[in-house]
Amino acid sequence: MKTETLRIRICPKCGARYARTPALSREDNQTLICPDCGTREALASMGVSKEEQEEIIETIHRSIR
Repeated sequence: MKTETLRIRICPKCGARYARTPALSREDNQTLICPDCGTREALASMGVSKEEQEEIIETIHRSIR
């Protein structure tokens, strides 16, 4: 049986600690960022306002708890 190790990372964009799978930043296609910042970058690329981005992220957080 394979054991998975929990890895805590620090997001270089927002400073948050996270353990979920990182996102690849759209800004440089190299930097690993937290899933929330990845979602924000994706939404911003579609023209979604910062206020609506935060509402979407809160909805995501409520659904995964």
